Amino acid sequence: MNVQVTIGSLILPNPLTVASGTFGYGVEYGGLINAGTLGAIVTKTITPVPRTGNRPSRLWETPSGLLNSIGLENVGLERFITEKIPPLESYPCPVIVSIMGETEEGFARLTERLDGCGRVDGLELNLSCPNIAYHGGGLIAQDPEAVGAVVAAVRKKTKKAVIAKLTPEVSDISAIGRAAEAAGADAIALINTIKAMAIDVETRRPRLGNVTGGLSGPAIRPVAVRLVWELFQAVRIPIIGMGGIATCEDALEFIIAGASAIAVGTYIFVDPQAVTAIPDDICDYMKKHRMKDIRELVGSVQVQ
Repeated sequence: MNVQVTIGSLILPNPLTVASGTFGYGVEYGGLINAGTLGAIVTKTITPVPRTGNRPSRLWETPSGLLNSIGLENVGLERFITEKIPPLESYPCPVIVSIMGETEEGFARLTERLDGCGRVDGLELNLSCPNIAYHGGGLIAQDPEAVGAVVAAVRKKTKKAVIAKLTPEVSDISAIGRAAEAAGADAIALINTIKAMAIDVETRRPRLGNVTGGLSGPAIRPVAVRLVWELFQAVRIPIIGMGGIATCEDALEFIIAGASAIAVGTYIFVDPQAVTAIPDDICDYMKKHRMKDIRELVGSVQVQ
């Protein structure tokens, strides 16, 4: 059975990827996950200069989910290139680097620098992190014009696969997705975390040092599946679906809704080895339903 997924210039051996921010710089999980079972890895987001992130506390577990307010802590572009890329040279699957530049010029500069790095196979544009303050307020991913401008600026600097990562917090995901597609994105990643909050009722203080954070995990999965389904009807480029995936059945929901590939994030913290069974389980499902190509499954939801 064919489970390969094509995203621009990339060919993923299977649809399983890991969500940015949950797999470190790509090597931290070492022997915990066999990278040969993955379709691709996505690194934590890189910014032009190092970031220390938000003040603690930065994580809070909620019913069926996780609140995080990391604030894009990272080593910055130059240290990433010199320290983090070399260990990835032997990785058997494509490496997609998540980048965030706050402005279109920032994204373009990051792209230009990373374009010459051979082990960087694709770029995911983090347009939608809820844990930092963007210039001008709001998220880039909430403005179709801003999304189009950033994607176009990046597209001019590289022929590598370009993936736009969008937020669920918009009134019309189709308009945002079409803007990314028109500007040259090869795929769309959906969804990023949902801005949320938790309060300690005894102290009456927020659980997170940054007051609010991004909610991930099973609690957001139905929202994510709905948005993938809506976007699939609006764009022709592949969608990478994510949001609370823990099992093959979860992954299949996204694929049937319209995702060509999926990303596991929060569940990696629970059982990193369990997610590696998803590609084989998808093959078993396809065999059971007499499908030879995963494209037969993508967007196959039967809406009465």
